[in-house]
Amino acid sequence: MPELPDVVAYMRALEPRILGRALERVRLRGGAFLLRTADPPLASLDGRIVRELRRVGKRIAIGLDGNYWLVIHLMIAGRLHWRPPDAPLTGRNDLAAFDFTGGTLVLTEAGKKRRASLHVIAGEDALHAMDPGGIDVFTADLDTFRSALTAENRTLKRALTDPRILSGIGNAYSDEILHAARLSPIALTRKLIPEQWDRLFDATRTTLQQWIDRLGSESESGFPERVTAFRPDMAVHGRFGKPCPVCGETVQRIRYADNESNYCARCQTGGTLLADRSLSRLLKGDWPRTLEELDAQKRRQ
Repeated sequence: MPELPDVVAYMRALEPRILGRALERVRLRGGAFLLRTADPPLASLDGRIVRELRRVGKRIAIGLDGNYWLVIHLMIAGRLHWRPPDAPLTGRNDLAAFDFTGGTLVLTEAGKKRRASLHVIAGEDALHAMDPGGIDVFTADLDTFRSALTAENRTLKRALTDPRILSGIGNAYSDEILHAARLSPIALTRKLIPEQWDRLFDATRTTLQQWIDRLGSESESGFPERVTAFRPDMAVHGRFGKPCPVCGETVQRIRYADNESNYCARCQTGGTLLADRSLSRLLKGDWPRTLEELDAQKRRQ
């Protein structure tokens, strides 16, 4: 799922292409499931000038004359592409085309599950209602950050990825943040000591800014066509079984539902292996609890 750095990269790439230009029309192929609300009607946006781009959590909001807004949520597999004017919608993944003077923005979504959404709304109140409410880590201070994450006693992984707590952070960058902070994904928010809060706050802002800068530099040379949650220069996310770039230990993972957490046991949990639910049920008493037990188990195989 595109997260805060990816959304910012999209917005930086869109700004010189659509800001101050007219939206000529919107063409839909996935209207029944893509267009969730249309108040005002979609056709009423034709010819209106783009006046503003705004990030609302992981959503991209395109502001038009009359305080009308197009709000795009890419969810997991949705992506944006910049194509020539009046580009046709051809592939099965092409769901919508936004025709501007000078080019066409195409929304695609891979896979069979259609989760991406498009909302057409009017007014600041309607736009504000779409904001899950998470704080912006770049405008919050440490006390605000800590208060938000300790409103409930949750694991760090769940707290960092809850859009009602923090704005724009998901599965990928939460893994990177926790690795940089040297904290376990299952540590409880109300159990952290002051020094750990300092590390977490600094790692959150630093990690996100580094990726904003990196992806922003890439978008300067062209539209970001390869937005992905799995990048080879990430420290742990998507790198299960590969060496940690800090200590060289093998990156581990915890699987749950449709997601997983990637972490380094040496850097983040003091050498303790976190139990993967499915494997724990399978292995029961044979589940290794430390890196040393894991090494011994591998030697016996």
